[in-house]
Amino acid sequence: MQSRRYHYDQQRAPIYEALERFRQMRVVPFDVPGHKRGRGNPELTAFLGEKCMGVDVNSMKPLDNLCHPVSVIREAEDLAADAFGAEHAFLMVGGTTSAVQSMVLTACKQGDEIILPRNVHRSVINALVLCGAVPVYVNPEVDQRLGISLGMSRDQVQRAIREHPKAVAVLVNNPTYYGVCSDLRAIVRMAHEAGMLCLADEAHGTHFYFGGGLPVSAMAAGADMAAVSMHKSGGSLTQSSFLLTGPGVHAGYVRQIINLTQTTSGSYLLMSSLDISRRNLALRGRQVFHQVADMAEYAREEINAIGGYYAFGKELINGNSIFDFDTTKLSVHTLDIGLAGIEVSDILRDEYDIQIEFGDIGNILAYLSMGDRPQELERLVSALAEIRRRYQTDGAGLLSQEYIDPDVVITPQEAFYADKESLPLRETEGRVCSEFVMCYPPGIPILAPGERITGDILDYIEYAKCKGCSMTGPEDPEISFLNVVK
Repeated sequence: MQSRRYHYDQQRAPIYEALERFRQMRVVPFDVPGHKRGRGNPELTAFLGEKCMGVDVNSMKPLDNLCHPVSVIREAEDLAADAFGAEHAFLMVGGTTSAVQSMVLTACKQGDEIILPRNVHRSVINALVLCGAVPVYVNPEVDQRLGISLGMSRDQVQRAIREHPKAVAVLVNNPTYYGVCSDLRAIVRMAHEAGMLCLADEAHGTHFYFGGGLPVSAMAAGADMAAVSMHKSGGSLTQSSFLLTGPGVHAGYVRQIINLTQTTSGSYLLMSSLDISRRNLALRGRQVFHQVADMAEYAREEINAIGGYYAFGKELINGNSIFDFDTTKLSVHTLDIGLAGIEVSDILRDEYDIQIEFGDIGNILAYLSMGDRPQELERLVSALAEIRRRYQTDGAGLLSQEYIDPDVVITPQEAFYADKESLPLRETEGRVCSEFVMCYPPGIPILAPGERITGDILDYIEYAKCKGCSMTGPEDPEISFLNVVK
């Protein structure tokens, strides 16, 4: 595979180059979009700029077509495949949600079993609702001190494969939101030996492909498909991602699956951002992410020196459920200063003008990438020190557990489409949920369709609401009622 690097010029950006040529042609637009290069919407043009509006264009022969690429988009996909060490790469303009769903829909049909950790993003379970596949959950171990779910252990995966030999695929988070990685190479090997595909949700692992000393990427580990969120750590525009496939996956079928749900009006702003960002990573990514990892390590040391906080890292590695750790992730446990993570997050934003990625019950996550600078990290460290001085309490009554084992009663599809009724939150105990409940971010369901509602889960939902977590999923925006299967 590596020999492919000699066939592609990673300094090129075919979509960007085609858009620049198109801009110089001064074509008269009797097509969509209706703003006509911005002239029809001066307020939006003033906000976004003439250059941006001028390349918000429709598919046409010189610019190729995302649904059936034959020229510049195809070239951009080939360059991306080469840069990421994949057999094929697909430009995704519906976010990594779309890439994850296309990955699952490619592997699974109605009634198929798929082995996966329960701490997956809701997009995975959404895909099961769509296709009718049956989840076989490998419940992750939990770090009791931090209250976070970990990776999949090898023996758990092996047991699931042995007990469900007809499963079609194993899905792995690489990494989790907190930076925890499973033993991906071993899981790929176990899946392939059982005749199953191995799929990787790499929403938070784009930089693995370009950083020295970071955990192994899905393609390097031999996975069959990977959903890669370029807009997170890769620098492209929000909602742009890649779907990567290995040599054992039929690319033509994957394209058909993608076209079932992805827009036929692909945004050239998003596609060109993928193209330019791929070039940037291919040329400079290794140097950039080495610097990012160094900044994160410095920040960890400084935060741990404050006292009360625990910025965790590679010391957690146990060779199995925490096989490796993404050192660019600045994850900080806050309960020892008597504050929930969401409370620290809110204080940082409201009083210090610092927006972090998320705060949950016990932790905060500062997402570091190529745009961060040391002086901003110093500001974060100083703010955390001041928050400890101003707000530290004894922490009595704080919950810590981030993960509650689910009791799966019926499949997500059956529950989602079943006859249902809406009940007050506390009256749902013992019933089967027919919708999602989650804190977003990170978007990992507390409840998913088909799971039994327990008292512990209801306590957790009420506690998270009380602490100010952004709760999403149910029809009722206040989450005072839940839909349950009749």
